Amino acid sequence: MALSVTVCLNRIRGNCCWLQRILSSLWIIFQSTKRVHNNIVYNEYISHREHIHMNATQWETLTDFTKWLGREGLCKVDETPKGWYIQYIDRDPETIRRQLELEKKKKQDLDDEEKTAKFIEEQVRRGLEGKEQEVPVFTELSRENDEEKVTFNLNKGACTSAGATSAKSSSLGPSALKTLGSAAAVKRKESSQRSAQDKEKKKKKSALDEIMEIEEEKKRTARTDYWLQPEIIVKIITKKLGEKYHKKKGVVKEVIDKYTAVVKMIDSGDKLKLDQTHLETVIPAPGKKILVLNGGYRGNEGILESINEKTFSATIVIETGPLKGRRVEGIQYEDISKLA
Repeated sequence: MALSVTVCLNRIRGNCCWLQRILSSLWIIFQSTKRVHNNIVYNEYISHREHIHMNATQWETLTDFTKWLGREGLCKVDETPKGWYIQYIDRDPETIRRQLELEKKKKQDLDDEEKTAKFIEEQVRRGLEGKEQEVPVFTELSRENDEEKVTFNLNKGACTSAGATSAKSSSLGPSALKTLGSAAAVKRKESSQRSAQDKEKKKKKSALDEIMEIEEEKKRTARTDYWLQPEIIVKIITKKLGEKYHKKKGVVKEVIDKYTAVVKMIDSGDKLKLDQTHLETVIPAPGKKILVLNGGYRGNEGILESINEKTFSATIVIETGPLKGRRVEGIQYEDISKLA
């Protein structure tokens, strides 16, 4: 009896220690990313010499442990064709404060958009107020004689104008006909000028609409769980490759399947194939060129204007695309990286 109690207590103590070590491994990895394969976490954990084997815990397989983390609310887990992925839930007060600030900023952006939409509606309403809108007058269809046939002339205006023109041409002389011809030419010229102006307005409006559509599309596809892009400078954060590559910088030469990159080391020229979980972005000095890797401005090049160490964010100026010249504040460190 005492032996079974001892074994049970050791097993519970093993569960707690194992869980604590696993979560600490998650924290080490998630300092630079938000989502990682469960095998990477386990390999990071067993790299410690004094680790506790899974046989000493209540979980028989790594999949069972992953599902348990999801049920207990310690991590967000999801199954993909490549296996199980874990997303660490950081309940640190500083992290929660940063998330609240980001949500507040997003709400302010949405409020600004609503104000802009209301302003545009007000401008349209004011523009329509100065114009007199023709109100159609409806009359009752009545027949004075029941035996009379009802006929419809769909081209009445054209027939009337043609008849009037022929009558006038027969009663007027050559000089009067010249005057009428010149007046008609002036009217045609004015109508062509108006149509050209209308086309120009439509072109301007369509360009504005195009920019707004681009903005809406970027907001719809704002964030993704992958961020690698060619020709950006990254830093290796994994220790599995040894001290030779740890904390060293390289240039992404090729992106494979969105999550893997071929990186050429800057100092040695070696080429390595690495997962994005083993890399982090590089923030340059103010005034240097960067590439936006995630969020609404993804894919745009820009200039780093300043950084805010308290909020782990930066202020940039967009240099490419239809939003060139726009100043953007509050871009997170992990959403930008230095260009090679």
